[in-house]
Amino acid sequence: MSATLPPTPPLGIDAHLEQVRSTYTRVGAREAYEASLGEGTLLVDIRYQALRERDGLIPGALVIERNELEWRLDPQGSHRVPEAGSHDLRIIVICNEGYASSLAAVSLHTLGLRRATDLEGGFQAWKAAGLPLTAAAAPAHP
Repeated sequence: MSATLPPTPPLGIDAHLEQVRSTYTRVGAREAYEASLGEGTLLVDIRYQALRERDGLIPGALVIERNELEWRLDPQGSHRVPEAGSHDLRIIVICNEGYASSLAAVSLHTLGLRRATDLEGGFQAWKAAGLPLTAAAAPAHP
């Protein structure tokens, strides 16, 4: 007869975030900006359209909404973007405030994109640091 272990209590999102963030180094807004000026780093904005329209865009950032992220950035994937050509690519994921981007970065790690990280404080930290922004184009309506 085998002993049954008691169920593990739920971790909770705050503890989960702390746990996943301990597996990589996050970057601040200034560091993300400086990394974006060189080659080999891809800024990826995963905010949804309404936030991009409201707050603007980070120049040069690739916009990939969260629900498509893994398909677009997997270097082995059939639906990848041209920029996703290597597992060695450094990716900085940007959400609105730096929460969803942490979970997204860890998801990219499971695809072998071990250099993926995220922006502490997200887009709002970028904006607060006074870094470059552009207005989002208005969506086309038929």
